[in-house]
Amino acid sequence: MARRLLDLSITLDPDIVTDPPFMRPQITYQTHAETVAEVQNFFPGLTAEQMPGGQGFAASETLTLTTHNGTHLDAPWHYHPTMDGGAPAMTIDEVPLDWCLRPGVKLDFRDFPDGHVVTADEMAAVCARIGYEPQPLDIVLVNTAAGAALGGPDFLGSGCGFGYDATMWLTSRGIRVTGTDAWSWDAPFAATARRVADSGDTSLIWEGHKAGRDIGYCHMEKLTNLDLLPPRGFTVSCFPAKVKRGSAGWTRAVAIFEDEA
Repeated sequence: MARRLLDLSITLDPDIVTDPPFMRPQITYQTHAETVAEVQNFFPGLTAEQMPGGQGFAASETLTLTTHNGTHLDAPWHYHPTMDGGAPAMTIDEVPLDWCLRPGVKLDFRDFPDGHVVTADEMAAVCARIGYEPQPLDIVLVNTAAGAALGGPDFLGSGCGFGYDATMWLTSRGIRVTGTDAWSWDAPFAATARRVADSGDTSLIWEGHKAGRDIGYCHMEKLTNLDLLPPRGFTVSCFPAKVKRGSAGWTRAVAIFEDEA
């Protein structure tokens, strides 16, 4: 069998619009020459000329970021302090690894308008379109219009979101990891704010996330290349960084295809 890998993760880059300005990561780089002083902590008195090749090492990128920058996996703790009817919500270091390497399914929601909140019936219809019946612990990825807007000025407001009923439709069937190419699993905040202002119903805020109170689950945000995935026939690997008591962890999400040689 020949193996093919498709990277589903965005690059951490402060110059690409993937977060609001106040949330964007910052990266400080050091060159090989600039790290000679650090090497001297281990080898006092060593000069640059004495270093192999006359250079230090480029090993000191300093990052200022949150666990929700870049492609990341949200833990149930991010949504609420409890899950599954009152049990303590899992933090990212407690998420079972078994959830993070599973058969993947890609559902196409690119024809849904920006800001739309997907319902349970719409979720069922999109699954039926590809003949898919959710199986416990499958990883369900949703391709929205946000995928094509990545890095552009409209990214944060692009794509549809997934409401309480649509999320529960998946999790009640055993799905424990989902993922989206949008900034959030829920509809963009601007669209939600308008909906709340019109209705006065604050339960609409983060309703897809808050479904985790009833059934604990994880979702990935800011995936990429979902348009290159077939509906089925691949495995998703999305192990998160192990951040103690973290609400999320960065992941190098990858789709794995096993082809016949």
